[in-house]
Amino acid sequence: MRTIKVGLLGLGTVGSGVLRILTNNQAKITQTAGCQLEPAKALVRNPAKHAAAAEQIQLVTDFGEIANDQSIALVVEAMGGIHPAKEYITALLQAKKSVETANKDLIASCGPELVRLARDNGVALRYEASVAGGIPILNTLAQSFAGDEITQVAGIVNGTTNYILTQMAQQHSSFAAALKQAQQLGFAEADPTNDVTGKDAAFKMVILTKFAFGTDVKIADFNYQGIEDVQAFDVEQAADLGYVIKLVGISRKQNGEIFVEVAPTLVPQTSQLAQVNNEYNAVAIESMAVGRSFFYGPGAGSLPTANSIVSDLIAEASAAHPTSFNKLDCQLPLAGPAEVVDPYYLSLLAGTKTTELALAQLVTEQKLETTNLQAIGDAAGHHLILTTKPMSRLAVDKFIKAAQAVKISVDAAYKILE
Repeated sequence: MRTIKVGLLGLGTVGSGVLRILTNNQAKITQTAGCQLEPAKALVRNPAKHAAAAEQIQLVTDFGEIANDQSIALVVEAMGGIHPAKEYITALLQAKKSVETANKDLIASCGPELVRLARDNGVALRYEASVAGGIPILNTLAQSFAGDEITQVAGIVNGTTNYILTQMAQQHSSFAAALKQAQQLGFAEADPTNDVTGKDAAFKMVILTKFAFGTDVKIADFNYQGIEDVQAFDVEQAADLGYVIKLVGISRKQNGEIFVEVAPTLVPQTSQLAQVNNEYNAVAIESMAVGRSFFYGPGAGSLPTANSIVSDLIAEASAAHPTSFNKLDCQLPLAGPAEVVDPYYLSLLAGTKTTELALAQLVTEQKLETTNLQAIGDAAGHHLILTTKPMSRLAVDKFIKAAQAVKISVDAAYKILE
C-alpha cells in the first residue's frame, strides 16, 4: 500500500491535535483513504517544547526542510494569522504540494488568490476547518447541496461571543464578567478583539457566502457588528418578548442579489439557534429542495478542528487527482441597505417624560409600523421598547438619525430573525 507523507506547520493546539488523530486512528484512516498518511516533519520554533512529539514526527525549525522535501505531498498549515502563513502556503503550492488549513483570516482575506494559485499548480487547497471547527459545513455545502438552490445560510459561528451572550442571558452576568470567565476557560483569547467586534464571524461569513452562492465578498463589503455594546437591559427585554440575543451571521440570496451581515440578532426562544449555548456553533441552511437543515457542534478546540483537517487530508489523499475544494463561481451583486427587509427590535431612551412624548410623536411621524410597543421607566430615564414589521436597514438608520435630532438615544437596533 502506498504511503503519503504529511508535513505540519506548527504543533500548537490544532497541529498537535492533527498529529494525535493521525497517530491514534491510523488503521481507520488507512482503510478510508486507501493509503497510509505518515506524519513526516513538523515546523516548530522551539523543538524542546515538543519533546514528546519528537517520537512521532521529525521536528524542524527551517521551513525549507518541508517546502523542499519532494517526498512530502500534503502539508497542514496550523500556524494561524496571515503572515507568514500566506507566504508559506504560496511557496508550498508553487512546490506542487497540496495544503490543508484552518486559517479563516487568511482564506477570507486571500482565498481567491490562493485558490487560483493551487489550481494553476495542479494541487489542492482545502480549508473545511476554517468555519465552525468540527462541523463539516463547507464540504456539506459543496457536495450535499451541489444540485440544490440555497436561499439563505445563517448561524452562530463564533464560540467566544456565544459563550458571553449565554452567560448574560442565563446567569445574568455582565459583559466584562462573562468575557473574563470565557478567557479563564480557554473559550476566548487574551486579546478577544476580533471575536467581540464581530470580525471573526465576518471572516467566516465571507467563506460561507462563497460556498453557498459562489460569490466572492470581503468584510469591507458588508456590515458587521459585535456584542461589546449589548446591554443587560436589552437581554432582559428580549427574553420578556420571547427572544434570545445571539451574534448571527447571515448570507441571503434574494432577487438575484446577495445580502451579508453579522450583528446581534433576536432569535425566538423556541428556535434551534436559541438552543445553541456557550462555546458551541450552529449553521442553518435554507434551500429550495431540502428546505431547512441544521448543523450543530463545537466551533473550535484541538480535536474538533483537527478532525476537520484530517478529513481534508483523507479526501485529498484518496482523490485520483487534486481537486478544487469549491467549484461554484457565480459573482452576484450585493444588495443595498434599502433592498433587504426584516423585523427589528428598537430600544430607545428618553431622558424625561417630555422627550418620551416626543419619541411617541416621532414614531408616528416616521410611520414606523410597530408590532409591540411599551414604555419602561427606571433610574436611567424613560425607555421605549418596540418591535417593528419588516423594514429596511436604511429606514432604521433614518429613524435613528431623526431620534438623535430630538436628543433621543437609540441604545439598540437589532434585527429579529423569525
